[in-house]
Amino acid sequence: MNTFTRIVCLTIIVTALVFVAFKIPIKSQTVRFNDFTTDKASRISGDDFSFSTQTPKGVIIKAVKKPSRKLLKAIDKGFDDLFKIAESSNYRYRRQLNHSNYTIYIAAADRLKNAAGDYSADLAIGSAQYAGTKYDQGGYIYVAGIVVGYNPNAFMLAEHTSDFERVSEIVRYEGEHLVLYHNDRRLYEETADHSRGGGHPILHLY
Repeated sequence: MNTFTRIVCLTIIVTALVFVAFKIPIKSQTVRFNDFTTDKASRISGDDFSFSTQTPKGVIIKAVKKPSRKLLKAIDKGFDDLFKIAESSNYRYRRQLNHSNYTIYIAAADRLKNAAGDYSADLAIGSAQYAGTKYDQGGYIYVAGIVVGYNPNAFMLAEHTSDFERVSEIVRYEGEHLVLYHNDRRLYEETADHSRGGGHPILHLY
């Protein structure tokens, strides 16, 4: 074995050792971070998100049970609608506009009908800044969805067994907060807290 060959072999061995030395910690940090996001979703909803899958277009799904194909397709459509608007000439956003950038937690619904008696699968969360408003149900409010994290991008909605058009709408609206966070921080800050007024849609195609 000549000197050049020895150097090449030594370089390969050192590179392999460095990879082995650093691969495990990096992977562990990613797992811990994802576990943290899931723990946060569980604390909010009180659910165990034991089922994992993906939508046909790559959205990561963590759910209390296996979601229907209609529900998964409705989620993809919501992101399709959102990304179309975000990329339009009105905004020209470019960051975090892939389905695979997002995780959705599908929790058990805390109610199935709204005050008018219409189907409305929603989540109950602490009233927080909405305390004392018309939305306060006595320490909690009902919401269609809630942002869980921004890195990875994650939000939660209730399991739906019908009205899948509403699911697409929820995904588009909750996704607006995440898209704005990564593309337009000023507008994000202005619209993140609905208790100060305003609502969805925030982004408009026309």
